[in-house]
Amino acid sequence: MAMQCKKCAGKLEVARRCRQVRMHCTQCGQEYQIHEVAQELDPETEEILARYNTIIYD
Repeated sequence: MAMQCKKCAGKLEVARRCRQVRMHCTQCGQEYQIHEVAQELDPETEEILARYNTIIYD
């Protein structure tokens, strides 16, 4: 099961930027810092996040 947005239940995807990694809702555009959804991470998302050496929290 894909991760879901807390606001609209849309699909969350990993959004990588120059110095940030966030979870981005493909439906409503809401963004979450990784620590905001860390408890709900699914194995697929954990695998994607494992590719990055460091995740910047800001």
